[in-house]
Amino acid sequence: MRSVARVWACLAALALATVASGQDKPARLTFDVASIRPTKHGTIAGMIKAIAGGHGYTAQNVPVKLMISLMYKVPMRQIEGGPDWINTERYDIEARADGAYSLDDLHTMFQNLLADRFNLKFHKESREGNVYALTVDPAGLKMKANETPENFNIPLIPRDQTTFVGTRVPMSYLSWWLGQQVQRDSRPVIDKTGLVGNYDFTLSFLPPLPPDVSRDDLPAEVRDKPSIFDAVRDQLGLRLEAQRGPVEHYVIDHIEKPSEN
Repeated sequence: MRSVARVWACLAALALATVASGQDKPARLTFDVASIRPTKHGTIAGMIKAIAGGHGYTAQNVPVKLMISLMYKVPMRQIEGGPDWINTERYDIEARADGAYSLDDLHTMFQNLLADRFNLKFHKESREGNVYALTVDPAGLKMKANETPENFNIPLIPRDQTTFVGTRVPMSYLSWWLGQQVQRDSRPVIDKTGLVGNYDFTLSFLPPLPPDVSRDDLPAEVRDKPSIFDAVRDQLGLRLEAQRGPVEHYVIDHIEKPSEN
């Protein structure tokens, strides 16, 4: 009888622990209110960014596929499936949170908005492929660590066509951004730096040229810029190394146009 009693006691304790665990589960992060409307015809400029102070997210004239790419930090070429309108149709979104949140939390909220309002469903497939590994150069890091509080600004902005200024840039964002610069190589950039902080830097390089443009035809101040690979090494103290590795693909299973509000 005592052994039976002990079994029942253990089961009761397990049940209580399960209930407590469920009660401790954090609430799903969502925006308090969100307005989604198709962009008016004739709109040219577009942007997507966090609202100052971490109070939400705003987008103007942005296709849904780009939203997915930004919020999940995955190159658009690795997003597969879905109807044509996720590339061709553009939306304006004004999403407000009920307080101030971190940038990571805002991205989670936006991911949940895509699931709730666009009914986005997808699965991931990992396939062996060509990648660029981002590592720290043996000569040492040349970026400056930035430990200031989050400012919710876009981390990397252009100063001109060949120079970009980074402020509080995490390696996850830098890897995604570099992958966009070398996307014609069809190699995603995989962060293998081991760096967990945020960094300031200036990066100046000659972007990859279209096939019909010769380097000799460029102005001297542009023509003499280093390649992105040399610039990353010499200006940031990092390396982009061609390797083979797992490439994560996001395969869209279902998505719908949202109703206007």
